[in-house]
Amino acid sequence: MTKFRKLNRPTGHRMSMLRTMVSQLVKHERIETTVAKAKEIRRLADNMVQLGKEGSLCAARHAAAFVRGDDVIHKLFTELAYRYKDRAGGYTRLLRTRIRVGDAAPMAYIEFIDRENELRQSKPPTPQPPQRPSLDPWTRSRLSRQFAPPKEEKSSESEI
Repeated sequence: MTKFRKLNRPTGHRMSMLRTMVSQLVKHERIETTVAKAKEIRRLADNMVQLGKEGSLCAARHAAAFVRGDDVIHKLFTELAYRYKDRAGGYTRLLRTRIRVGDAAPMAYIEFIDRENELRQSKPPTPQPPQRPSLDPWTRSRLSRQFAPPKEEKSSESEI
């Protein structure tokens, strides 16, 4: 766990807060918090889903050392691992919502994607362009040259 935002808190408080928020995100699948906290939660929640997809005993112990609650660990390794088995990453979405009244902090929803009652639907995956055969450098340079069309000569005599 390196290079976190400090969030104006001592290390113990910050890590405790992030662990609790990741656990609540897994449990409820959507929470509202400030944008800075949501960006940190997104990193950690994606790592927890990766551990759930891995499914080994070592991964279960790493996840249990971070998140709080047996029901959260069970959900990570069963429901979320099954839901995201074909997805390579990007399991959470950050939606900016409002400015908080008391201190004008920008607020955001962070939620898991591909779930029921989403605030915004997921985009369909973009199709991959067809693979072109690689060319040797000489053929590629010959094909990439674009010759300008021949210049047309202008007559210097002007008609009256």
